[in-house]
This record gives sequence, C-alpha cells and structure tokens, in this order.
Amino acid sequence: MIQPQATRQFWKNGSQGKAGRVLTMIAFCLLLPFIVGAVRTPVTDTGISDAVEDELKNDMAVPAHRIDVTVENGVVTLEGFVNNILAKERVSRIAGTVKGVRSVVNTIEVSPSRFRRDYEIRADVKDALLLDPAADSFEIDVAVKRGIVSLSGDVESQQEKTLCATVAKGVNGVVGVNNRISVDYPIERKDSEMQAEIEKGLEWNAYLDAGLIDVAVQDAEVSLSGVVGSYAEKRMARKDAWVHGVEAVQIDGLKVERWKRDPELVRHRFIRKDDADVEAALRDAFLYDPRVAAFEIDPQVSDGVVTLRGTVDNVRARRAAAADARCTTGVRLVKNRIDVKPPEQLSDAAVEKKIRSAFVRDPYVERYEIAIDVDQGVTRLDGFVNNYYEKTRAENLASEISGVIAVENALKVDKQYDPLVYNPYVDMTSPYDYSWYRYASFYPTRSDAEIKAEIEDELYWSPFVDDALVDVIVDDGVVTLDGTVASDAQYEAAESNAYEGGAVYVDNDLVVVHKTKAH
Repeated sequence: MIQPQATRQFWKNGSQGKAGRVLTMIAFCLLLPFIVGAVRTPVTDTGISDAVEDELKNDMAVPAHRIDVTVENGVVTLEGFVNNILAKERVSRIAGTVKGVRSVVNTIEVSPSRFRRDYEIRADVKDALLLDPAADSFEIDVAVKRGIVSLSGDVESQQEKTLCATVAKGVNGVVGVNNRISVDYPIERKDSEMQAEIEKGLEWNAYLDAGLIDVAVQDAEVSLSGVVGSYAEKRMARKDAWVHGVEAVQIDGLKVERWKRDPELVRHRFIRKDDADVEAALRDAFLYDPRVAAFEIDPQVSDGVVTLRGTVDNVRARRAAAADARCTTGVRLVKNRIDVKPPEQLSDAAVEKKIRSAFVRDPYVERYEIAIDVDQGVTRLDGFVNNYYEKTRAENLASEISGVIAVENALKVDKQYDPLVYNPYVDMTSPYDYSWYRYASFYPTRSDAEIKAEIEDELYWSPFVDDALVDVIVDDGVVTLDGTVASDAQYEAAESNAYEGGAVYVDNDLVVVHKTKAH
C-alpha cells in the first residue's frame, strides 16, 4: 500500500546552541510574511462574499463584473444582469459551492444581447425540442409571452420534465421558463419502495455525504432532513430524490453545517465498493438519465475501473453515460467504448444545416463565425471563440445533432491563459471527455508565492477537499500537490483547484485513502 508522505518540518528536533537559536530566529523572521499570508480567512459573511466573487471571476461562462454579491448569515443574494437564463442559473450553482453558504437568493435579471420577437423564440424552442435526441419524442406545447416560455404536456419522469426546460433555456432571447409539464408515471409505487430507492441513490452519489441525510416519504411526497456539507449538496440531494413515483420533494429540513460534519461518517462515505455493487448502481443511474435511458449500455467494472460498452444514436448520449459513471461512488476511472450509430442516414448537408441552426439560436456561440464541415457524420469545427467554455459549448451543441458520429473540435481560443476547470456541481459534462482537452502550457503570470496563496485559498473554500490534508508546492508555476484525499472525485477536484489558482502544470501526488470494509 502506498503511504502518504510525511509532514515536512522546518527544523529538526534536538538542542541547538546560541548560534542555532539565532539562525532559527532569522529564519522565522524571513518566513513570517509567508506564515501570516497562509492564515485562512474565517468563514464570515465577508469572507463568503469575497470567495463567491472570486469563483465567479474564475468562471468563463458568467459576466462576473455585472453581478453584485451580498451575504447575510450565510445567505447569498445575487443581483445584476446577464444575457441568458443559463448564465443566471449557473451563477446560483457556483455560489452554492462555496463553503459556508446556507442558501442562495437569485434576483439577477436576464437582458438578452439582442431583441427577439416572441414568435421567433417560440419557433426556436420548438425546433430545439424536436432536434434534442432525448426530447424529440415528447408532445410538448410551447407558448411565449415577453420572452417567458411556458411549457405544457406530459412526460413520464421528473428528469424528462427538467430536460425539456433545460432545452428551452438554451434558446437565445428566453428570459424565463414556466415549466407546466405534467409527469404521468406509468405505474404507482409504494412509499416504502420509493424511500429505499432514494436512500440507495444518495448513498451512491460520489458528491454527497449521505450519512447524515434522513429520508421520509408519505403519499408520494418526499421530505429530506439532516445535515449536508454545502448548499450545492443540498440541491443535488433534492435532484436525487426525484425517483419514479415522487410527486413533490421538500428540503427545508436539510441544514448546511459543513463545520459540524462527523469525520467518521465522512470517512465511511468513501469505503471502497464491490465491483458488482458499482455495476448495479451504474445501471440504475442510466435508467434515470433521459439522455441514455433508451439505450442498452453495459458497464463492466474491475477494481473500480469502469468500461462502458454498447451503442447509442448520438454523441451526447455517449458522453452522458461517462458523466453518470464518474458521479458514482467507487468509480476510479472510466473507459468509454460506446459506439455511436445514428438511427437514420442523413446527408452531410442536412447534418450541417441542423448544426448551424443550433449555433444560431444559442446565446453563447451565435455571435461567432464557426466553419462546419461534415464528412460521413464526422463533424469538424473551425474558427475562433473567446474561451474554453465556448469551445466546449459549441462541441456539445454539435454532439446533440442526429447524424453526428464524432466531433473534431479545431476551434481556436483567444484567452488560452484561462484554463478549463471542472466543477461537478456546476457542469453537466467533464472536460476529460473531449479529445482535445489538456491544460495549455504557458509561462506563469504571477509569482510562485502568489500562485501558492491562490491555490490554498481555492482549496480552503472548496466544498470537496479538506485543505488541511493537502500540501501545495510551487516551482516556476509548476505545482506539486502532496497529502491525502478521501476519494477519486476529491483527487480531481484538488487538481482543478490548482489550475484555477494559476498553475501552469500540476503534478498531482495526492494519495487516495479509502477505508476498507470491516468483516
């Protein structure tokens, strides 16, 4: 078993003479500025506000300069303007990942960058639903008044209802969505059956500490109570509670008390799971994801390494399956061998036209001149975008189009110095699923001491990592992470924090220490 490295010591134990004591005092004086600089800001309202503002500045998909943040008793209030509803909701999710945030009140106004008439928005929403590979079969009615979209119709799960709203929010000009879609479950279920499934789902979520969450179900209404470690976890727990048959979910009883989490329960959370149990959990997760539920995906698990096999009809479904696997406790690595075979053979010109339409109605990439070339379903994207988020956004849009079997993303990024980092509470897909993804190598723009301080601050405010167990070393912008983490998800989160803090390259030597099962 690999042992974590020993804690470094500035001085060896033992007697030192007068000269030694003098040298010690000199060394202490020289190190004092760094020691003082390492003191972490207390979790006060001011500290939380500063941390939320920093997280917004680090995110490429939101205009941080147009957003005001105030905090009172851990409740974050967001004000300002954004040009699309996806950005508004993203700001809420980002704020919820900061340590100490108990709730988020979002009063941000959506002011589209260009005026669009209601009939134009309605036509685009209907087209977007029709072209979405998971929502195309739903009978959804769309009405629009002053940019606010109202959706109605029937679907068979809460996840399908949420997906339809997400599709509508991705249309340029939409300022709000009233989701009046009804969920018509094909069968009725007992409260006890739903409760057991919810408890199991919470346990298998790699980003939740389910040990302190209590679940009660009465007349198909779910009540969650107990303690979670962050507001982001609270939202995620609510999402997991919407299993088949549930009519409502109440989360008022869930309290955000990061500093009161029981260490024993947290450690228990990351017990190494049996491969057979992981495989069963993956199959359950696929059933609840409307992006992949229609396909036969075979997960094979060996010592926490998941190999996905099967056939889907669009690239997004392939990526979604990998994302679901990464969110499952016990998964260390995902190898995606799922094949993409479109249900019908469309001409390259028809596929290109659909991709172009998706780009034109999108609030993020519609302003760019992106060249699209389709050859037997393989789609190449060329041109320039502002940042890596927009590059991934363009690829995701192309991946949703029926007839696309692969995407070669050759888009060039103007701001290459801003790395693409992954936050599972905020992002739906992982950057590791993109063939082009790698952190760009460039010269550091700040001193090593500044980078170290920024990274330590990122770790301190993170809801994922125990910063006290991670040692940060910086040498000419190259960062080495030493210490221990409790899961593979925390390992990746710490690395993302390092890049977010300004690292040009990260040598991640963190050791994942799992607790073994007691026999």
